[in-house]
Amino acid sequence: MSLVLDPAAQDLLFREARTANTFTDEPVTEEQVQAIYDLVKFGPTAFNQSPLRVTLVRSPEARERLVALMAEGNQPKTASAPLVAILSVDNEFHEELPKLLPHFPQAKDMFFAERPVREQAALVNGALQAAYFIVGIRAAGLAAGPMTGFDFAGVQKEFLDGDHSALMVVNIGKPGDDAWFPRSPRLELDEVITTV
Repeated sequence: MSLVLDPAAQDLLFREARTANTFTDEPVTEEQVQAIYDLVKFGPTAFNQSPLRVTLVRSPEARERLVALMAEGNQPKTASAPLVAILSVDNEFHEELPKLLPHFPQAKDMFFAERPVREQAALVNGALQAAYFIVGIRAAGLAAGPMTGFDFAGVQKEFLDGDHSALMVVNIGKPGDDAWFPRSPRLELDEVITTV
């Protein structure tokens, strides 16, 4: 059975999409950010907990502080991308559950009263939302450069508070010259699926 999604969209979102390492200087607009969020907010999470939070790094001062916290090889990419987003999770996401899960408001206290439980749930579901975010960037015709090579404690101190945990930094924009490394191999179906 073939996929229902148009082959061009399949290519845009998956087959031709790769992590961008260079970008043009064309700005990423607030309208593009809004369009990305308006699409990806519908991606499912457990209990609709939606723990992902996005910090857009737009000011030159904030960019400079972030670049200093990136691994050496990631610094030029983050310095030159038109927009950089710090993706984090809200470990107090349960406070929003009465709004996000109105048919089951007691889930807030029944399942998420303890901080370690919330942190684990936020990490898993926030990572899922981060993947949606990257696909949403691609759907907007932009390239994403997600990275985990940075000083997590430093980013926490400089940009977040005690209720949020950093997941990744994503450079966003139109791909520049020599933006792509060669495509790395992928595992085949029989290497990842076991039938029992």
